[in-house]
Amino acid sequence: MDYADFLKLLHDLPPAHFVRSWPWAYPILETIHVIGLSLLFGGIFAFDLRILGVHKKMSVRQLASHVLPWVWVGFLLNATSGVLLLMSDATTFGMNTSFQVKMWLIGCAGINMLWFHWRVYPNVESWNLYVGTPAMAKVTSLLSIIIWLSVVTAGRMIAYFP
Repeated sequence: MDYADFLKLLHDLPPAHFVRSWPWAYPILETIHVIGLSLLFGGIFAFDLRILGVHKKMSVRQLASHVLPWVWVGFLLNATSGVLLLMSDATTFGMNTSFQVKMWLIGCAGINMLWFHWRVYPNVESWNLYVGTPAMAKVTSLLSIIIWLSVVTAGRMIAYFP
């Protein structure tokens, strides 16, 4: 099965038909997608700003315990609503260059996150509070902000650039 066949399969599934046939489905899913994005990007942005030196009075671990659960809620809302939005017109969206760039960037964000959590965050106790943040932590946080801003931009461009 090639990519085009996979998109056709998604397009023909019952949830895709439901989204296309019920007039409120698409606007509700877009609203959920925006709420999810707000939770996801808002939490990531706050966490990355802390790593970059904003509000050093709160420890990285403390902020992570408050923010990251909401980031995961946002990610689940976005993944679920995003798949359903894609399915509604999978053969068009899936071939859209902006959509493909967005998916590639989300993959890059995931790799950046894994790098941070596997290679940088395990040493957080040595720089958690009132100590200079290591350069690698700052680089991954700056990359995270740039990547997620690019994801949002690519997502908006789906409607304007095929």
